[in-house]
Amino acid sequence: MKISETLKNGRLSLSFEVFPPKTDSNFESVKTATEEIAKLKPSFMSVTYGAGGGTSKYTLDIAKNIKKLYGVSTIAHLTCVSSDKETVKKKIEEIKESGISNIMALRGDLTPEMEGTDRSHWDYKNAIDLVREIKASGYDFCIGGACYPEVHPESADQKEDIKYLKEKVDAGCDFLTTQMFFDNNLLYNFLYKIREAGITVPVVAGIMPITNANQVERAIKLSGSFMPQRFKSIVDKFGHNPDAMKQAGIAYATDQIIDLFANNITNVHVYSMNKPDVAMAIQNNLSDILGI
Repeated sequence: MKISETLKNGRLSLSFEVFPPKTDSNFESVKTATEEIAKLKPSFMSVTYGAGGGTSKYTLDIAKNIKKLYGVSTIAHLTCVSSDKETVKKKIEEIKESGISNIMALRGDLTPEMEGTDRSHWDYKNAIDLVREIKASGYDFCIGGACYPEVHPESADQKEDIKYLKEKVDAGCDFLTTQMFFDNNLLYNFLYKIREAGITVPVVAGIMPITNANQVERAIKLSGSFMPQRFKSIVDKFGHNPDAMKQAGIAYATDQIIDLFANNITNVHVYSMNKPDVAMAIQNNLSDILGI
């Protein structure tokens, strides 16, 4: 099933992101974790690709397994960073042959080795190029793209960022999923601006439950996310106690989602970090709201 159909039905939806293993030895444990999350019957699940495509060979294995065993709609991430056209076209073919009809088209994170290198010769310099490639394949994929409520780290300002986002949507994106954020007002302000810019596709709010104090620094590094004082106080108070921090992080994420639903944001995507217990706790907190 195409994700775009789920997003346009007007009902509240909760979905989860999982990531594939980095090595063969971790495959079974990751497979088990993703299956436990799939048992929750989320609206859909996305499976990431890995920085520089490093874990890409497992993406389809995990996505196909989830779909086959539990009938959960899946979206496979596809990144184009440092890839040539032949490699990307082959990946698109593989996704089509696997029976998956949804692709999250991303430039992809740069590995440390790629930082500061000359990228002028790359076949794909950004996600817009990848979206166009997928559309040119002739296959009827539902294409998702990423957006940044707090501005893409490489954009000069939000105006420039939204300009490129509009180009990406016009190139063929059917929906957008946001980078993590911890202050809902940032999303509401962002949505107002992109709607004014003529971007009308559905936007899925991406929520990252911070259940470990060590995740805070990584979250800021990955997305440049603004951390509200309320959230900082939670980390200061409970960060030294793993169980308490986990409970507080789940509560904070749940509170964010409830506020989003109350303000007519119908679709929320949780970056689960392959933690079935966290995914289950959040879904249970929302069971009556979601009607499950």
